[in-house]
This record gives sequence, structure tokens and C-alpha cells, in this order.
Amino acid sequence: MTPATRPRTPVAATPRRTRVGVAVACLGLLAALAACGSSGKPTLTWYLNPDGQETLDAIAEACSTEDYDIQTRLLPTSATDQRVQLARRLAAEDAQTDLMNLDPVFVPEFANAGWLLELPEDTVTDDTLEGIAETVRWDEGVYAAPLWANTQVLWYRRSLAQEAGLDMGGPVTWEQVIDAAASVDGATVGVQANKYEAYVVWINALILGAGGQVLENPQDGRDAEVTLDSEAATEAARVIEALASSDAAQGDLSVSNEGTALAYMFGSDSPGEFMTNWTFVYKNYEPSDANDYTREQFEDLAWARYPRTVPDRPSAPPVGGIDVGVGAFTAYPDFAREAVACITSVEHQVELAVTDGLMPATQSGYDAPRLADAYPSDLLELFRTSVDEGGPRPKSAFYATVSGAIQATWHSPTEVDPRSTPAESEEYLRAVLEGKALL
Repeated sequence: MTPATRPRTPVAATPRRTRVGVAVACLGLLAALAACGSSGKPTLTWYLNPDGQETLDAIAEACSTEDYDIQTRLLPTSATDQRVQLARRLAAEDAQTDLMNLDPVFVPEFANAGWLLELPEDTVTDDTLEGIAETVRWDEGVYAAPLWANTQVLWYRRSLAQEAGLDMGGPVTWEQVIDAAASVDGATVGVQANKYEAYVVWINALILGAGGQVLENPQDGRDAEVTLDSEAATEAARVIEALASSDAAQGDLSVSNEGTALAYMFGSDSPGEFMTNWTFVYKNYEPSDANDYTREQFEDLAWARYPRTVPDRPSAPPVGGIDVGVGAFTAYPDFAREAVACITSVEHQVELAVTDGLMPATQSGYDAPRLADAYPSDLLELFRTSVDEGGPRPKSAFYATVSGAIQATWHSPTEVDPRSTPAESEEYLRAVLEGKALL
């Protein structure tokens, strides 16, 4: 009904206090119904990022018990939008945000705000990969459980590297990769450079790879020392400038993301690309009913460690993944903690890796026979060492602010200037943290 046709009830017939009481009672009943399944059992709501959705739905069903059911709800695609939706729910003390998939950089912010329940200390064990273990800790407590550990490697076509004369038998630099691609007509370098979180991932990895960091003491929050005006950040800016001004730059560089970069690898009449991207790439190109890639194309796919920012320092591959947290306001904290332990079991980590290319957060997951059957041994070892030797983003309760300020000053990549961008970004980020400027 529209307001014009909705019948009116005289005010005297329903006193205001009574109407409010009825409304509150109805809302309470709806909330109770939403939190329970048709059988009357409690239902835990698990908010998922879109990766591996079908497998995660199956895990939710497998981890449901006689005491509770687990239902899934899908979060937006981008990490930024995922954070906003979860933060709004948790800030409102939503009792139905029971479980949630978290980008590792969300954990410090959410834990610091009191939005996550602390988990048992043995959630992290000697079996957990070192590179992902620290992402779930905050203020000496454990506030999430690692589900998968992600990293980026350099994907490329063997035939392209051979045609370009680039020796992939050892470490390569970004400069070498860009020059190699530019030397072959039609070849490109694929990155993530849209104005979003993955662009900050690239910038952070470049800075770490040159021996620097974005923040000196990120745990100090707004009082952290900003260290963007550095030689390391200048080297990072040189890499971005070099690619943006090169013939190897893809036409959609300023809006590129993980998905857009994929198309250049085996495009029609294209020699291919060198591309930094996450572990899912292998399964994306593996011939199946879901794609049209040929076995010949797949056999031309190769991989190497993330490129070096400078020749004399090992690269710092990005470290990402997904951690699972329990909402602080859940009505079923014990059930939720139990569910997290089931969801993040090694068995389920291996299933995600084999099915969706989302790699385990544990050593035993990597040692699973099913994984060895699904991936080349050298690729598995590259993934594992890249996580353990890689570079995390700053572990700060104000990371969203840090990321937003970097995006604002480093985007577009075509406008990055090594002579000015690092200094300008440091000044702006410091001002934002001190409350003297707004994002």
C-alpha cells in the first residue's frame, strides 16, 4: 500500500506508548525467529566474502550440529565495502553477527573496538604458518582464527619470458619485468591499481621490498610514526611510474583489479603478460567445464617469486588471506567459538585449497596428499615460503585510515611522481591521523 491508500487508525484507538511497545515486541520476536532455525535450534549467521562461496556453504552445513545450525550471508566484493558493512553491524551491537570472514587488516581495528570475542590461545599453534599467525593477535590476545593464507606470486607465460630473453631461473626485479614485457609487441604487466585496497597492497609490498615501511610503530595507533617520505617509498614510486609510462602498461591500469588482469594472459593474438596476483590464479586457468582454456595454454603458465623492488634485497610478497572472528555481541558465544574451530580445521582448509585455490594457513594443510595431487610441488613451496617470508600490511587499529590516505595520494598510478608523492603522502597521512585533515 502507498501512504495515500493506507487506511488510517484514529490516534485514540492505539495510544502511542502501546504502539511503541507492540513494535518493540514484534522486533524482538523477529530477531528471535531470525536467530533460530525451523526446528527451534539456534542459528549462527556467518558473513562470507565472495571467494570460495560454494565450498564455504558446504563447510557451514558440515559444521552445523545437533545444537545449532550455521547459515551464510554474503558480504560485498571489495574489502573496503566488507569492512563498512561489518563495522556498522558491530557498532550497533548486532547479536546476529555471530561469525565473520575478516581480511587480516580488520582484526586489529575490530578487536581494539571491542567488537570481537577473544578466542582460545591454542587457536594459533606451531602448525600455523608464521606469516598468517600474527594477523589474528592483538594486545596479547587471539581474536580470530586463520582460515586461509594468501600471497601473491609472479605469474607469466613461459613462451613470453623466452621471447623477451628474461632469465627466470633466479630473482627478477620489477624493472626487468617491465622492460621484458615492453620488448615484446603486445605483452603487458598486470597489477591491481584501481583506487582500492589491493593497490595499497602493491604499494606496501614495494616499500617493504626496498627496506622501508609505511609506519614505524603501527601498534601506537594515531601516534604511530609515519615513514612514507623515505628512499624506500621513492623506489616504490619509481616502479609505479616506470610501469605507468611503459608500453607494458595495460590500458585499464588505473582501474585494474585481480579479475581484469586475468584476461591478458591468454588473450587472442596476445603474447601474454607478467602478472602479480593471488594464489587462486592457478585454478582459474586450469582447464575445466567452467572455462575455455586449453591444456596447451595451461602448460605455458609459469610462476616465480614476487619481483624485487631493488636488485640487492629480497622481495616482500604480499600476505593476505581470511581470518574468522566471532562477533562480541553474539547470543551464542560458546557455540560460535566451537563453530570457528570446525570451520578452520585443516580438513576444510585443504578443501578450499583444492577446490578454490585458497591456500591453507597451516603446515599440515600444505603437507596433505590431496594438495600434492592438485598442485605442482614447486608452486606449493613458493606459496608457503612467500607467506612466511612475505610482508604484511601495517598492523594498526587505524589501518582503514592509513589505507584511505595512501589511496588518496598515490592514485592514479599515472600521476605518481617519485620526487613528490612519498613526501605528500606522509604529510597527508600524518595530518589525517592527528585529526588535522579529513579523508
